[in-house]
Amino acid sequence: MNAIAVSPVQHVGVIGGGQLAWMLAPAAQRLGMSLHVQTPNDHDPAIAIADQTVLAAVADAAATAQLAQACDVITFENEFVDLPALTELEASGVRFCPRPAAIASLLDKLDQRQLLNRLGLPTPRFLAIDTATATESELTALGFPVVLKQRRHGYDGKGTQILRSLPELQQALQSYGDTPLLLEEFIPFEQELAVMVARSQSGAIATFPVVQTYQQDQVCRWVIAPAAVSDALQTAVAQMAQLLVEAVDYVGVAGLELFQQGDRLWVNEIAPRTHNSGHYSLDACQTSQFEQQLRAIANLPLGSTALQWPGALMVNLLGYEDRQSDYAEQRQQLAALPGACLYWYGKTESKLGRKLGHITLPLTGTTPDERSQQAQTLLAQVEAIWPNYSSSHQP
Repeated sequence: MNAIAVSPVQHVGVIGGGQLAWMLAPAAQRLGMSLHVQTPNDHDPAIAIADQTVLAAVADAAATAQLAQACDVITFENEFVDLPALTELEASGVRFCPRPAAIASLLDKLDQRQLLNRLGLPTPRFLAIDTATATESELTALGFPVVLKQRRHGYDGKGTQILRSLPELQQALQSYGDTPLLLEEFIPFEQELAVMVARSQSGAIATFPVVQTYQQDQVCRWVIAPAAVSDALQTAVAQMAQLLVEAVDYVGVAGLELFQQGDRLWVNEIAPRTHNSGHYSLDACQTSQFEQQLRAIANLPLGSTALQWPGALMVNLLGYEDRQSDYAEQRQQLAALPGACLYWYGKTESKLGRKLGHITLPLTGTTPDERSQQAQTLLAQVEAIWPNYSSSHQP
């Protein structure tokens, strides 16, 4: 583990109070920082760990101004912010990491795509869609299947649909009204990859191992670290991530999600924050993505991102029923699995597909094939205790 550092930043504000903010707490304590959270619900996970809470909507700039009075710097747990209002607060002296200008091209998926094009990074073909004026030739320009995405505020499968025909697409468009949308080429990928990258105020950059992710109904189900890809592909992904954060002068941790097909890569999406695909780092890496986030915004030396185990499997514990429960029995059984590191987010209500927690398990195999086989065995053990929500979901 990294040596304990004395931080020049003592009080950190976090806009958003979900599990990503909650998982900052151990690192903040280790680095001698206090956490102050702005979130709308008094039962959100981060309420339990916050030194101070401002109960207000994430996009409430007046509340953010109040938060800033107690903080040296403010960072973000999600993207549901009012960017123009934050820019005004920055002009008045409030310090944000990353800066509003750095995330301005990352919040809207169309802006992301245009940024990636300018940087020469490969992306699926795309088209901005106006539901009121879109013609049949526009809707069929990318072929089928096609991916329809809400440009803002989509997450965990919300606002993303894979559509296989023009009638399906036209029907889907009717449900969005005047919501800004993006139409994307469907990539028949072999596997999905992700990487977390950190950049400090001084410009130092550290990338985490490239991981394989598996999405089910557009929600991350599991992650294997490291991904079974060549050294050349690992390097290519790391270079993409570095180019991106340098181009926008980004400070903090960001995630890059990609599609792989043979030696080809496409950038799928950018997450301007800590991300689900990096949760394995809490236990499997010398420095977690959460400690790295705090180090980056405080301009402390970035920690080592090296794996401490040969590999790791992270499984999201997704709600498989609509119920009020703390699932104490299942949690006890999961925690008893060999080497298990269990995180329960303290949410009071289970809904289908809702992220309630995650579990990380060490992989000891010395080759990618051995680790893959071990991961499948462990996944089956987890799902014998915690059902796969899609298998229990009746459409």
